[in-house]
Amino acid sequence: MPQHLATTADAVNTRTLLRASGISCGPRHRPILHEVDLEVERGEIVTIVGPNGSGKTTLLRVAIGAVRPDAGTLERAPDLRIGYCPQKLTIDRTLPLDVDRFLALATPSLRSRWRPEGREARSAALARVSVDHLARSPLTDLSGGEFQRVLLARALLRRPSLLVLDEPTQGLDQPGEAAFYRLIEAVRDETGCGVLMVSHDLHVVMAASDRVLCLNGHVCCAGTPTLVADHPAYRALFGSGTRGALALYRHEHDHRHDPQDHAADRGAAHPSHGPDRGPDRGHERETDPRAGPPAGAAP
Repeated sequence: MPQHLATTADAVNTRTLLRASGISCGPRHRPILHEVDLEVERGEIVTIVGPNGSGKTTLLRVAIGAVRPDAGTLERAPDLRIGYCPQKLTIDRTLPLDVDRFLALATPSLRSRWRPEGREARSAALARVSVDHLARSPLTDLSGGEFQRVLLARALLRRPSLLVLDEPTQGLDQPGEAAFYRLIEAVRDETGCGVLMVSHDLHVVMAASDRVLCLNGHVCCAGTPTLVADHPAYRALFGSGTRGALALYRHEHDHRHDPQDHAADRGAAHPSHGPDRGPDRGHERETDPRAGPPAGAAP
């Protein structure tokens, strides 16, 4: 029998935004999730990693209330506001929708949508993710990296206390991923929000997180990135190759260049303001987040 599923958080302390305990989903003979625990506090970045079909997206959907688990408890802070970035969003290429109008659809108040304060909020959100120059660009003209930043701007419009990202760097290569995760860290530092991310790309995500939860239907291991990377269960799933990716991220994040090299770094970290937006396109693989997940991927 399912346990009580709490929608409020009397037992959650002032720092805890979300706590899931003993979450189970799916048929008994082959559960998607089995007795999974998850907690996210204010100001921390928690990343869920695991192989395809491990239940990552299902756990995320439970956390945001989109899926009701078969067993377990879910507690949320009373003031919880969630900003959500989906794994994919299909846009009809014939739809005449530019970036500003797309963001306007996410404006909480219909009355303020087209008022100056609504336009200013959208402009500020786009500027925060360095794509304010794209406000009048059609959505279908954006590169994969630009589209991901627009989705992040949309989530930030809610002024979330918890930012939830499902595969946020799908379609980006390692430098593009590193730039995006640095942006997430900066948003966290500025707003104090908690961040819950799901990823199957191990590259730089480990070093961008405060805590990592390794999932394979159940919690294999959890803790700081260093502890998880050394855990036997993690190594059994992924091997030891992640250490090279951790070193890549830390090198890109910490090293110093001469002024000319700094200019090159800024071009790689943010989309160009020019018409061809070349630097951002250089961070893409051939896949696109609007095209759906790779063949064989499971939620």
